[in-house]
Amino acid sequence: MVVVTVAAGVSLGLLATGGDGGSGRSEQGRTAPGTSQSASSAAPKEPAAPTPSPTRSYPLSKAPRTIPAVSSHTAARGPGWRPARGERVVVSDSKLADEGRLIAGELGLTYAGEKEDVRAGDVRLALSGGKGAGPESYTMTVRDGRVAISGPGEAGVFYGTRTLKQEVHGGGTAPEGVVRDAPAKPVRGFMLDIARKHFTADWIEDRVRELGDLKFNQLGLHFSDDQGFRIESASHPEIVSQQHLTKAQVRKIVQLAAARHITVVPEIDSPGHLGAVIAAHPDLQLRNVSGVATRGAIDISKGESARIVDDLLNEYADLFPGGQWHLGGDEYQALVVSNPQASYPQLAAAARKAYGSGGTVADLTTGWLNDRAATVRAHGRTVRAWNDGFFRDTSVQPDKRLQVAYWTGKEIGARKPLEYLRAGRKVINYNDEFLYYVLGQPQTFVYPTGERIYRQWTPRVVRGTVAVPSSYDGQILGGSFAVWCDLANSQTQAQVAAGIRMPLRATVQKLWDSGRPELSWAQFRALADRLG
Repeated sequence: MVVVTVAAGVSLGLLATGGDGGSGRSEQGRTAPGTSQSASSAAPKEPAAPTPSPTRSYPLSKAPRTIPAVSSHTAARGPGWRPARGERVVVSDSKLADEGRLIAGELGLTYAGEKEDVRAGDVRLALSGGKGAGPESYTMTVRDGRVAISGPGEAGVFYGTRTLKQEVHGGGTAPEGVVRDAPAKPVRGFMLDIARKHFTADWIEDRVRELGDLKFNQLGLHFSDDQGFRIESASHPEIVSQQHLTKAQVRKIVQLAAARHITVVPEIDSPGHLGAVIAAHPDLQLRNVSGVATRGAIDISKGESARIVDDLLNEYADLFPGGQWHLGGDEYQALVVSNPQASYPQLAAAARKAYGSGGTVADLTTGWLNDRAATVRAHGRTVRAWNDGFFRDTSVQPDKRLQVAYWTGKEIGARKPLEYLRAGRKVINYNDEFLYYVLGQPQTFVYPTGERIYRQWTPRVVRGTVAVPSSYDGQILGGSFAVWCDLANSQTQAQVAAGIRMPLRATVQKLWDSGRPELSWAQFRALADRLG
């Protein structure tokens, strides 16, 4: 819920300039600490008009309507702000040049760089000290015909420009007053499976722009699977699919994302889901005791298996310079049989050699995950893996620094989110009940709707439809909406973009503010349609 407060003594004078001050906008958003909900308080007496010329008293401003909703808005009287040709965007720090140029271009203003003078109509971007404020927080003040956006970090200032862009969309007015805003969760992600289905670079760039305007901050790219390996490789060109992205295209995507404060999170899933690698290296495919090949699984008892995967992890570290990495780790088919030791004696032998007489195939697989995590961590990355890559009752424990990407409770030996949370692990919510858009709707999957996410999901609903206790909220870093392309030809790129449009908006609303939204679903959808 948005908090709307009355600003005593701020811009209350009688002004001759016209404008509606956003008076047609409803109040929305979450309650912020230290703010009042007395939007109906009487305004202070207005001073006498300085001249006998015609004057006008402005109504008290209304909170802006944006997606996601702002945390709080302090109302005031005044005309608000609209962009006009010839007006400037200025910055108080050169670090904000990218943010300044972007919003200037979007609103048809002039980017004037670092300036200290003040002009009518200015939009000023500034970095503030902001002790104790989150790095993604910002304050936006609309007063005296100007806009000032400040925050402790560049990301927060960028998010302030996104709010301003939405406020004035379609000829709207940024309402007089002060917005104070910050996200509830630090991870607000969208994951795209480009391995099973080739998506063009242009389509991905369009999603990056969409995500940026919605204040998402992570884009996951799952680019290796059984059906394809979709990014150019110098170390192993033999594994790359015919349809793929060049490194130049990926660099452009990464740069575009960085300019919008989005980290691209790569994923090379292993030791399962490596069919594209195995197709070029059939000698590395895992086979059971009868010699039957195991789908998508690499034989982790062979040293060459680790070498080829580490080659790829090291190669792509430079291409994806962000601080996050996804190792996958899910659905290793050697562990879905009733007796892995008997079915895969070579894995059992390797486990005993590495971990003693009690070593198991699950121990060996956990050791594989830890070794790959060490490879990526050497590049300074924070690492996550799917929850079904963490195994119960193993002598080898997953690295304590591994974050849990929790997506399912359907795997063999499934563990509830509480088991990971009680162990002190940080969790990212990919709940397949709400956040999985699986092309073709195989198995029990159905296309998620924005309405269901908006009404029923929160970051604490990690598995199924039941929330974990609020005491664990701090360990849940956020969440990610995911597109999986199991039946790749079921939808075109355009259909995917249309299908995920409202789910993305509902998801980010709940990641920015996990409380109950002020707007009804019908109002939220109408707002999304108006904002485009």
